[in-house]
Amino acid sequence: MSVAIHGTHDPKFSAVADALARNFAAHDEIGTAVAVYHGGEKVVDLWAGHMDTEGKVPWREDTLCIMYSLAKSICATCVHILVDRGQVDLEAPVATYWPEFARNGKDSVLVRHILSHNCGVCFADAAEPGDVYDYDRMIEVLEEQTPAWPAGTKGAYNTVNIGFLAGEIVRRVTGIPVQRFLQENICKPLGAEYFIGVAEENLGRVADLTPNKVGNAMMKSGGDGESTLARAWRPNPKPFGTDQQNSTQFRTSGIPSFGGFGEARGMARIYAALANGGEVDNVRILSREAVARATLSQWEDKADGMTGRPMHYAMGYAKNPGGAKIFGPNPNAFGHLGSGGARAIADPERNLALCFVSNYQSEGMGVGVRTEAVVDAVFASL
Repeated sequence: MSVAIHGTHDPKFSAVADALARNFAAHDEIGTAVAVYHGGEKVVDLWAGHMDTEGKVPWREDTLCIMYSLAKSICATCVHILVDRGQVDLEAPVATYWPEFARNGKDSVLVRHILSHNCGVCFADAAEPGDVYDYDRMIEVLEEQTPAWPAGTKGAYNTVNIGFLAGEIVRRVTGIPVQRFLQENICKPLGAEYFIGVAEENLGRVADLTPNKVGNAMMKSGGDGESTLARAWRPNPKPFGTDQQNSTQFRTSGIPSFGGFGEARGMARIYAALANGGEVDNVRILSREAVARATLSQWEDKADGMTGRPMHYAMGYAKNPGGAKIFGPNPNAFGHLGSGGARAIADPERNLALCFVSNYQSEGMGVGVRTEAVVDAVFASL
């Protein structure tokens, strides 16, 4: 099928519009958006397709799309803002700010361990299915959880817990939920439309998810009762498919680890600030020193302790593992994947940032032919 590509782009980035068109023609794309900043300027702002599986509701300029685990990097950014202000110390035990967290051997877990996905607190064994919707219950469960291994000794992608762990540090220090802190300190100052938890008045803007016809590797693994990932997903409702993720409960609950919805241009703007040393259009969210500190490599493994895939993490942001180019060719680039195929990237050396979203789930664990085609087109345009 061919579709109209809406929006604007610098002619130098025409390959990005072409990649979107090919995704519809050859790869069953349903609805999508991409935004790119280069040198602090927005050079791509495109959208196309439909918000629903049936193709009846056109994707609009203001459509919100689930970005899944990009929320992890945004919650980490909230903590880094507090570090920048001197209110949180990355080398301090989490229990300094959240005393109850020290229970059952977690007294030596540091703030940087939480952000780096190597804290060992990657399970919530006392949780029941659906507890992920109850923030306070999740905090109680995490207070009682015993680490799977000593903090700092092993990296494991913290699929469900990291947003709650980072979010509770924010709440204990500031007295407000991380969802509100995000709006007040990142999104509103930047004019970025991104929400961890969608307000009722914005529900009509949310695109419906469609499962990939060959399946999604993350959802398959999380649904396998014998897998490590399934153990980590214990707090998620059962079953945890697209029907559940299209529900009003999921969209409004504000799950801080993977419940963020937004416009591609909004996330690209946040990452444009990160790519430019913490500032874009004279709005600063982090100091240059804070961004440099936050993006220092913390661990790398050919098979991380949760998914078994190659992984490389800084403090809240993923980096290219091995020789991969998930975040482009620059080894100092960083960003995050979303299990549905969303991607956010910051390349400080090129002062480049991008965000790609789709409501048709990817076939891989945050990777897939449509996402890679767009990311490749962006870097080929430079």
